[in-house]
Amino acid sequence: MKKKFIVLGVLLAAFSFTKTNAQINFGDKAIGAVQKGVTGFTFSNADAAKLSKEAVDKLDAEHEIAGPTDGYAIRLNRVFGKHAAGDGFTLNYKVYKLKEVNAFATADGSVRVYSGLMDIMDDNELIAVIGHEIGHVANNDSRDAIRAAYQKEALMDGAASQSATVATVTDSQLGKIGSAIIDSKYSRKQESEADLFAYNFMKKNGYNVNAEESAFRILAKMSEGAQASFIDQMMSSHPDSQKRADDAKKRAEKDGLYKPYVQQKIVNTAPATTTKKTTTTTKKTTTAKKK
Repeated sequence: MKKKFIVLGVLLAAFSFTKTNAQINFGDKAIGAVQKGVTGFTFSNADAAKLSKEAVDKLDAEHEIAGPTDGYAIRLNRVFGKHAAGDGFTLNYKVYKLKEVNAFATADGSVRVYSGLMDIMDDNELIAVIGHEIGHVANNDSRDAIRAAYQKEALMDGAASQSATVATVTDSQLGKIGSAIIDSKYSRKQESEADLFAYNFMKKNGYNVNAEESAFRILAKMSEGAQASFIDQMMSSHPDSQKRADDAKKRAEKDGLYKPYVQQKIVNTAPATTTKKTTTTTKKTTTAKKK
């Protein structure tokens, strides 16, 4: 039953490396004020799913989405499709055609991956990222994050702030909640626990667990380059990528599974279509003359 709850709640952002979306940081003081301001407030898993779907629908309308014949969509379906449905749950997943290195997901089961992430990570590394996302749900991090986002917006709206149930939010509030989904802030402890969940997810499903270390090495390398400033800013609420990579390596070593990971070929193009030439053979019929 617990397993079903985990996947039904499914997912909320883990790796958020975006420069184009507004960032909302719900600090401790802000959340504390919200919790005091909203009395008798209840927020169920169904509330989280409903609010998440509304926010994601808005995000979908604002971004270019890879179509079913696009190479990115084909690859994500091949890599992740086998994990999208199970006992009592269904996930929907899409690719945003954006160069940012980012992936997020929400409590209604929506998974969104940026093409920029798929350009630098192979299939196993991509699964490591998605497994991390599921970890946040298993630990109720995603539900709590969307609850905090809603509470902050509800408090800003005087009419909704005293409601004991989830009220209808405005389009503007949905936009802010959507930005909060993309830029969710988790504690270092929460991130580390989600990393462990990703490792166990990969191990259970037969993936190369060493890809998790590799994914973090890639992010660490990015922080040394031109994108260091915004990576460093994001890392203020995330554990250091090098340390996370080291931790992943130690887990694999402890299990006797460690082997330096070699990144596999990354293919984000649709397979070439070949037109089969049809050859029509005309059979010649000879009629013998009667003598």
